[in-house]
Amino acid sequence: MLLLGVFGAVGVYEGAVAMMEQWHLFFEPTVVGTVAGMVEATVISFVLVYAFAWLYNALAR
Repeated sequence: MLLLGVFGAVGVYEGAVAMMEQWHLFFEPTVVGTVAGMVEATVISFVLVYAFAWLYNALAR
């Protein structure tokens, strides 16, 4: 996400930046948009990994 934010601000990989903007609610090729996209991705990843770990531990018993 950080690399796409930097490359998007420069004008490289515009197709990938456009796809990232569609997939993530807060991502934009600006400093604030890049940080917000990284925070969003962190929260989503934490929730999904936590749910997977909970399910794994529930089924492992």
